[in-house]
Amino acid sequence: MATVSRRSFFQGATLAASAVRVMGANDRLGIAIVGLGGRGTAHVEFFSEFPECRIVALCDVNQAARERAQARLKALSPGAAAAEYNDMRDVFAKSEVDGVTLPLPNHWHALATVWACQAGKDVYVEKPACYNIYESRRMVEAARQYKRVVQVGLQSRSTAHKIHGMQMIREGALGKVYMAKGLCFKRRPSIGRTPAEATPPGVDWEKFLGPAPLRPFQKNRFTYNWHWFWDTGAGDITNQGAHEMDMVCWGMGDPGMPREAVSTGGKYVYDDDKETPNTQLSVFSYGDREIVFDVRGLMTGPEAGQPVRTGVEVMFGEKLAYRTVGAIFLGENGWMWMDNDSLVVYKGESNEKAHEEKSSQRAGHVGQMRNWLEVCRSRKIEDLHCEIAVGAKSAAVSHLAGISYRLGHKVRWDDAKGKFVDDPEADRLITREYRKPYVL
Repeated sequence: MATVSRRSFFQGATLAASAVRVMGANDRLGIAIVGLGGRGTAHVEFFSEFPECRIVALCDVNQAARERAQARLKALSPGAAAAEYNDMRDVFAKSEVDGVTLPLPNHWHALATVWACQAGKDVYVEKPACYNIYESRRMVEAARQYKRVVQVGLQSRSTAHKIHGMQMIREGALGKVYMAKGLCFKRRPSIGRTPAEATPPGVDWEKFLGPAPLRPFQKNRFTYNWHWFWDTGAGDITNQGAHEMDMVCWGMGDPGMPREAVSTGGKYVYDDDKETPNTQLSVFSYGDREIVFDVRGLMTGPEAGQPVRTGVEVMFGEKLAYRTVGAIFLGENGWMWMDNDSLVVYKGESNEKAHEEKSSQRAGHVGQMRNWLEVCRSRKIEDLHCEIAVGAKSAAVSHLAGISYRLGHKVRWDDAKGKFVDDPEADRLITREYRKPYVL
């Protein structure tokens, strides 16, 4: 397939943005899925269920991933077939594509979103919204400038018991909340070491790296393990932890950036290729209250009376073992535990259970995606459950922790100036050096 140059792509995108077709009430939205790993396969499965849309394009730099996704689509929707691409810019140039979903590696989220907005496409981007703080701003600006519907895949915002729990907090069920604590206790085995080697046939390694530095192909930097390298991810605080970080921010009223952040920990026990910490404790100060976030990828005990789940389950192609992930909200009159399955409220000095409810995690995934499709039609951005400005803020909070951890000291943030206080080292980590031509 011919490569689209940046000049020709952006010229075409400008035309496309001014000629987005208006959807009729009976039209089915044409959806492209860009990124076909484990989460991308889940997108194929979910969006195949929605009668209001049809999957018209599948894109991945890995030919094998494209073939697997195409086979899955045909199995789910007999007779269906989507065009296949290895360059997302070719997808964005297609008039039959109304919206794109981006279950991509973190380092691609912002640039892919901006390109799609410029091409006149609505966007469903997976968590975390952005790879760094600079990108969080650029994504919001692109959504506003090109008047696009951009939803972040933080499905807690569409999960019934979590919505109710947040309403209870707002209505004072706990009194004044002084601390919200996110837990990401997710057992992560060692990834070992893999040498540099020739790129496998069918993989466009250069496009996979995109904005990141060009490095030789290495198995541990590909597929799922890219999460554990600073070039492409930031560890579990922005992986699984992106959901719990968004929950604690939501419960605190989406307060934005804290005044101070400090993060400590390390990559303990294992001698492997991972760069990011497998144990990380972060504290974010908002003056009269704080957020605490705890990542443990090794063996651990329970927290707040919540059992550590044992055994292994498979979700969206990923094996999950020994995990306790959720959020604790501590208030003057009681406290609340919330996770994917339930919420429990305890009140008073006696720590009496005052409320308990359960709901379906899968319902949250479906609800978040359907909400995006509905707003793609209505154009009522205010109806989005997690619009980009919301999702980008909770991601930016996580990135403060990453910066503090990498520098080894507390950082102070000046939100009015959009930079750190007297800390040029930290300022340099607000953004990255983008590899041409993948420049945001």
